Amino acid sequence: MLISLFITCYNDTLFPETGKAVVTVLERLGHEVEFRDAQTCCGQMHYNTGYAAEALPLMRRTIDVFRGSGPICVPSASCVSMMRDHYPKLAAEASDPALAAEVEGFLSRVSEFSELLVDRLQVTDVGAAFPYKVTLHTSCHSLRSLHLADQPVRLLQAVRGLEFVALPRHDECCGFGGTFAVKNAEVSTAMGLEKIRSIEETGATVCAAGDNSCLMQIGGLLHRQGTAVRCMHLAEILAATDAGDGLPALRQAQGRPEHSRGTAEAGSDTYPAGVAAALRRKPGPGAR
Repeated sequence: MLISLFITCYNDTLFPETGKAVVTVLERLGHEVEFRDAQTCCGQMHYNTGYAAEALPLMRRTIDVFRGSGPICVPSASCVSMMRDHYPKLAAEASDPALAAEVEGFLSRVSEFSELLVDRLQVTDVGAAFPYKVTLHTSCHSLRSLHLADQPVRLLQAVRGLEFVALPRHDECCGFGGTFAVKNAEVSTAMGLEKIRSIEETGATVCAAGDNSCLMQIGGLLHRQGTAVRCMHLAEILAATDAGDGLPALRQAQGRPEHSRGTAEAGSDTYPAGVAAALRRKPGPGAR
């Protein structure tokens, strides 16, 4: 199956390892992955800050870029939430029936990463090995907007060598919330400190999540508290196969990625072979 990869702004500019991990997992399962390099922001930042008019052309562009694609994988519940909850509203406000129909067709192909694996591809064991104790932070968008159930947990529990431990008060926000963390920094920090206390209670070595924005908040606070817990996107754990190789590659703090703004040429040592191949492929019909 040919699967299109939508890479979020956070992953593109700060955490490119996540996108590469998604490609690794999907190709291991026998799928072909394409990256349409004309893609850009889904419009969430603009929309959430009150700039709906500026978000509309970004929505149109996203739909146009992925025109004619197969399933679209998005390694972020936050961006999928923007698409599912607000693209129909933007189309309705534009009074454009044709656009509304295009939005409906586009959304029928969009899946968050764990949704794609468990619900669409009917897979929980992706052939991963990760011999560490892991807990899972459930992001607000995945819980309250996408209503994800146990998809990420089932994927983690199928990883060889991984010890999964449930996070106390897992449904509590980490305090990030995009611009909320900037506009309400003190409240955001207080919420984040409560979250890392819950993480420390588990005794986990790694805190996983499906959104790097949350992990940046959590990882930054863990780092400042001097704890040994590391943060990883779910895809990075599922991409691991060699026992003992996963943890040393972890970032010291999710808020300070080793490979920020990673734009190495395809085929360089920075990119695994699968990602390099994906980047070399010709753009799909929706690309420019």
